[in-house]
Amino acid sequence: MRIAGLSIALFAAAATLLAPRAFACSACGCTLSSDWASQGLATSGGWRFDARFDFFDQDQLREGTDSVARSSLADPIERAPNDREVQQYTINRNYTLVADYSVNRNWGISVALPWFDRSHATIAAGDDKISTSHDQGIGDLRVLARYAGFDAQHSTGIEFGLKLPTGHFTESFESGPQQGATLDRGVQLGTGTTDVLLGVYNFGAISQDWGYFAQALVQQPLNSREDFKPGSGLNLNFGLRYTASATFVPQLQINARVEKREQGANADIENSGATLMYLSPGFTWNFSRRFSTYAFVQAPIYQRVNGLQIETRWLGSVGLHYIF
Repeated sequence: MRIAGLSIALFAAAATLLAPRAFACSACGCTLSSDWASQGLATSGGWRFDARFDFFDQDQLREGTDSVARSSLADPIERAPNDREVQQYTINRNYTLVADYSVNRNWGISVALPWFDRSHATIAAGDDKISTSHDQGIGDLRVLARYAGFDAQHSTGIEFGLKLPTGHFTESFESGPQQGATLDRGVQLGTGTTDVLLGVYNFGAISQDWGYFAQALVQQPLNSREDFKPGSGLNLNFGLRYTASATFVPQLQINARVEKREQGANADIENSGATLMYLSPGFTWNFSRRFSTYAFVQAPIYQRVNGLQIETRWLGSVGLHYIF
């Protein structure tokens, strides 16, 4: 059980050293891990390419750990505008392209570029009608290096890098009472900030036909932009896979993300930050040694939000992976 103990120690170290304060999360998005290096599927040198599509519709209004009926927030007699924003939905269609290069078994680097197609609707505080937006464009680029030369198996590694401010953060509402007004920074395509990324991972075999991986990754903003600073975030992933077949590989992941509140004059401090956890069954289908596809569904098993926010009831992800 030395491997399992090492995995637990890695998670404890990440939570204690890299995230000493309490975390919470705002509108987070998909937490599924398709980081093949941390799963032990990219241990040889060379290039790899990954293309992934995520879909999730955030339409469930929540406060704390409870769902909230929108009808309970409106005055049934006066029909007066709410004094709080009541979000209606945020539909996300996200595409992510990843290029990964392993120099050797010790060192590697990956570059991930997201492209978002996002529809958003809300009733702003003081309004009684819906305002909508629909934005498309690239998000924030992520560059992540890794080192795995701690043991002969190369099964333990560290990750470090940056999230760069390549996504727009000045998009506006297209219709409704808020037409022309700038969207909340939490639903923009990018944050406008540079963030440092620090992580650890471990993978191994439980038995002849079962393998596992564990990963922890902290995201810490280094600056603020236009009176806004996103909350610090922590992602935790644990997965099991059944490897008896070289073609069809079932997998079950547990994914969690926690994030602190936003900061700044343009932040929605009261309604940002949450702790989210998902159970994610899926599979990988290996067409050949070089080419594979994968599909997962995520179901929330715990959701706690600060203030009044919208969260998803389920998430779906499909992708293609190719080794050059």
